[in-house]
Amino acid sequence: MTQPQPGSAPINLVQKLTLFADHWSPKTIARMNGYEFKLVKLLGDFTWHDDPDTDEVFLVIAGRMEIEMRDRTVTLGAGDLFVVPKGVEHCPHAVTECHALVIEPGGVVNTGASGGELTAATDQWI
Repeated sequence: MTQPQPGSAPINLVQKLTLFADHWSPKTIARMNGYEFKLVKLLGDFTWHDDPDTDEVFLVIAGRMEIEMRDRTVTLGAGDLFVVPKGVEHCPHAVTECHALVIEPGGVVNTGASGGELTAATDQWI
């Protein structure tokens, strides 16, 4: 799908989540001032990584997830939001499938500089 024009139509998160099944592969649904709003389905363990140039926002829509950091672990449930500060190494994981909205600048790679098999293509619109 191509990028929709801002204000062209409401975006229903639940409906958008029905359009894909893959885990750890964020799908962009909106863009604002260079920031992208991405839906992602999480299951299992992700990759330890950091985003040296930007904060990363996680808003849980359904399910539960944990964001492990070197000095603590944060648990998020439906309706919870957490900001991972830039440069903080973290590793998200979910025991059962979790749906989340991630907000970060456009072009940010989901695995940071760590790379690996869970690195998703950027700019995947649904």
